[in-house]
Amino acid sequence: MYIPRIADTIISKNLKESKKILMILGARQVGKTTSIKKILAGKNYAYLNFDIAVDKEKFLAAATLPPQDARQYFGNPDYLIIDEAQREPKTGSIAKGWYDADLPMKLILLGSSSFDLLNRFAESLTGRNEKVFLPPLMFEEIIRNQEWFNEKLSKKTILESFSGQIKTLLTQSLVFGNYPEVAVSGEKEKLLANLAADYLFKDVLQLGMVKSPDQINRLLLLLAHQIGSEVSINELANNLSISRPTVEKYLDILEQTFVIFRLRAFATNPRKEIAKSQKIYFYDTGIRNALLREFSASDSRADIGKLWENWVIAEFMKKNLLEGNRQILHFWRSRSQSEIDLVIKRGQDIAAFEIKWGKNIRVSKIFGEQYRVPVKIITPADPLFSHP
Repeated sequence: MYIPRIADTIISKNLKESKKILMILGARQVGKTTSIKKILAGKNYAYLNFDIAVDKEKFLAAATLPPQDARQYFGNPDYLIIDEAQREPKTGSIAKGWYDADLPMKLILLGSSSFDLLNRFAESLTGRNEKVFLPPLMFEEIIRNQEWFNEKLSKKTILESFSGQIKTLLTQSLVFGNYPEVAVSGEKEKLLANLAADYLFKDVLQLGMVKSPDQINRLLLLLAHQIGSEVSINELANNLSISRPTVEKYLDILEQTFVIFRLRAFATNPRKEIAKSQKIYFYDTGIRNALLREFSASDSRADIGKLWENWVIAEFMKKNLLEGNRQILHFWRSRSQSEIDLVIKRGQDIAAFEIKWGKNIRVSKIFGEQYRVPVKIITPADPLFSHP
């Protein structure tokens, strides 16, 4: 069952209006291949997957031919899709050559590691590519796939009319996350266990920058326990008995393979605010829960508040990815310990949010008074964030 994606519109627009190389980036199993094949259904395209040795060999063999002959070698497609493009270091230079030859063939590179695709290919593809980031499903995409959904209804009406259904979907999303296959599967725990293993062994280890899968696994477990809390790199290094630079390197890899993301502290006056702090969240709460082997759907689970906080901030981060990273997401804490969970900066505009699971809602007034920005409250009663 295919769940239509917000990114489908962005990708379709690119295919119609741009000749540049299209790079679709996102973690494994978020639906990159499914989306592009669905969009190109009925069109003339060729598909290569660099996880398959013979496909990589075909690609390298074609690169020895003149560009027009290379296109003919693939059957003269209008589109050439290269999946897991980061698996071959020469992809960037070969794609550059074909693009510069002005072939009547759109190149589409799919990758689960922005570390490789953006860094390794950056020089050769500068000015020749456009990027689309595909995250796990947005909750809105899940709602839109329900048989009772109607796009003519306002979010407020949907929340009021289908509150029971939305609560059930929200609980499933919090516990099992939003990977497409997981969302529609009856074996969610098993799939999540496999996905968590794929993160560790398929992408992270194949980068060749990590020698010990055990260290990465232990680091992820520590991070899973610390969502919503400020993270000390020194403390992580001490707990893992490795160096601080090694922890930083591992965090960079995990971030660029779309496992985690970091929120830096928001600060305009470092004297009064904690400017060097950071919090670390998971793009998908299902992966986080799989690492901890904790799939309780109870409202009374000990970490429900932090889990809700991670889920909400991940929704904002996924939206930001889809919009091309136009916003910067922060948290805020003053030296007097006043806190705001999420501060979003876009240009000179600032929005602030407190994320609360329970009914006892108290919000610090200090941030609003200092920045003259209203602090909005997000609760499970409004998981579509429809109210002002």
